[in-house]
Amino acid sequence: MDKHRVAIRALDETRIAICADMDIVAARQCGRTLAAELGFSNTDATLIATAISELARNIVIYAKEGEITLSTLQKSESCGIVVVAHDNGPGIPDLEQAMKMGYSTSGSLGFGLPGVSRLMDEFKIDSRPGHGTTVTIKKWKR
Repeated sequence: MDKHRVAIRALDETRIAICADMDIVAARQCGRTLAAELGFSNTDATLIATAISELARNIVIYAKEGEITLSTLQKSESCGIVVVAHDNGPGIPDLEQAMKMGYSTSGSLGFGLPGVSRLMDEFKIDSRPGHGTTVTIKKWKR
């Protein structure tokens, strides 16, 4: 293997079906527990849990049902958490607009996706109208 290439591998995976408010709480708690098991600080565990909560709430509000997947990552000597939020809902018609702080179609404060992006180390979104949305976020232990 080329010494400049670093393999990232998923070590385990937890899936949480999201379709009600109680699922948001369950996903948030699973994320916080995993972060604690990996030795993340309380602050980072709270950031991870908050990001999960925002993504799960978006699933309930906009898609009605979906799934949050939590996995651990290992890269060299660092470990991390990857969260994938996936739904087959209506998708986001204007991603650029949705990523602006303060923008909301539900009357909320508009913290959602831009806030999640700021809380985590890596953020990727794939959404097409009529085809659902997948958001992938990562947080690395410092």
